[in-house]
Amino acid sequence: MEVNITEADAYIAQWVIVTEDWTDADEASKTRLLNVASRTLSRKYAKYTIPDAAVYETAAAFATVFNDTNKLAQQGVQSFSLSGVASFAFREGAKELTDLIPPTAIDLIADDPANEELPKPAKRRVTWTVM
Repeated sequence: MEVNITEADAYIAQWVIVTEDWTDADEASKTRLLNVASRTLSRKYAKYTIPDAAVYETAAAFATVFNDTNKLAQQGVQSFSLSGVASFAFREGAKELTDLIPPTAIDLIADDPANEELPKPAKRRVTWTVM
């Protein structure tokens, strides 16, 4: 995929709910986010066509996960505080990049006509269970 920040900006502005971390990023950071998102999706779904929209969705998600605060969780920090100002605690530690692919990106890959053989992601159903 050739990186196109202008198209990514337009897509993210229209289709992504939380955009601040993407819009606050400089051009070099956006390029890296798009490259890593494209590479991650291409490795995970090597047999399939990856639509640009799936890359943009994933890049926006990565921008949030790797913002200045959240990247500490990715580096294994569990909590920290700033004397008298604020404290932060993270519920989970570092994750693999493929674990951070948003469900919307997976749906976009599955919906691409070139990927007919890819099973559609299962829809979650609310059901009663007995234990």
